Amino acid sequence: MKRYFFLLALFLLSSFPIHADEFQTQLGIEGSKFTINGEPRFLIGASYYGGLGAPNEIRDRDLQTLKEYGFNWIRVWATWESFGENVSAFKSTGQLRPIYLQRLIELVAACDERGIIVDVTLARVNVPGQFSPAAHLSGFDAHEQAIRTLTDALRSHRNWYIDLANERDVQDFRYVPLNELQQLRNLTRGLAPKLPITASFGGHDLSLQEVRDAIHKAKFDFLAVHRPRQPGTAKRTERKTRQVLQYTIDEKKEVPVHQQEPFRRGYGNWEPMTDDFILDLRGAIRGGAAGWCFHNGATKTNRQGIPRRSFDLREKSLFEQLDEEEMAFVKSVKQILKEELK
Repeated sequence: MKRYFFLLALFLLSSFPIHADEFQTQLGIEGSKFTINGEPRFLIGASYYGGLGAPNEIRDRDLQTLKEYGFNWIRVWATWESFGENVSAFKSTGQLRPIYLQRLIELVAACDERGIIVDVTLARVNVPGQFSPAAHLSGFDAHEQAIRTLTDALRSHRNWYIDLANERDVQDFRYVPLNELQQLRNLTRGLAPKLPITASFGGHDLSLQEVRDAIHKAKFDFLAVHRPRQPGTAKRTERKTRQVLQYTIDEKKEVPVHQQEPFRRGYGNWEPMTDDFILDLRGAIRGGAAGWCFHNGATKTNRQGIPRRSFDLREKSLFEQLDEEEMAFVKSVKQILKEELK
């Protein structure tokens, strides 16, 4: 049976449009900075979690608008399920779902053409029956199989990196132990020697030991940080970013510090305002971060999650779902980058 599914996967992948050496946008790393086509670039991005559910028209409109506002990367999940719709490129067993894997390939290709970097995130679920979304990968074997399929499917593009496991250190269904991360990282490196690899931390500032484990044991190419989400967080971003960078210097292995998932609106009792987003972005840049994300998602206080923003892109584009505070921030991004990245 396993051989049958393996042969089926090879057959399906062979039908996808793969054009070797046609990539236009190449992500790289030099010291503590990201590079695009060999030039140091700050990655300014936006959450686009449910991107595999977006029709082509919505996807292309969003990508064009992102470019116009100065953004150069998006974060999309290859294992995403939300509001009753599973748009994951994989089954929980790690076997591919051809329609959505094809959409991922097309999304990465569309970003490649526009000079946009793509964060492709995987997620684990370890507790069957307790918040067990079908989109998440159920264990190590499924995780390994998904990585093999993913690296093969995207082999003709260099404008993406992989987050092996979202918030892998949170002690719940998301948890992926360090020894498994080492194995998954080694597998990925063998399959895609030039692909930047990381796994994200969940909702806290990093300790020296966490940094040490990530860069020496797991050997991640950069640190993907998810900072706390409460009032006053943005005021501490510059200092906390500097601290993590200093840890990498102390460990004699400088890598980029990527503020991959900051606070967002609709998450809890605190609703960050435009100035909070601006302060957080400025703090990340001044602290030496290599990238920062305009995080957005569904509204927890609304039974239907509306506006759902990047969590559900099946009917409305991201920019149709942003509120006034968010749009005011988005419109300020180019000016902030101009002032901070002189």
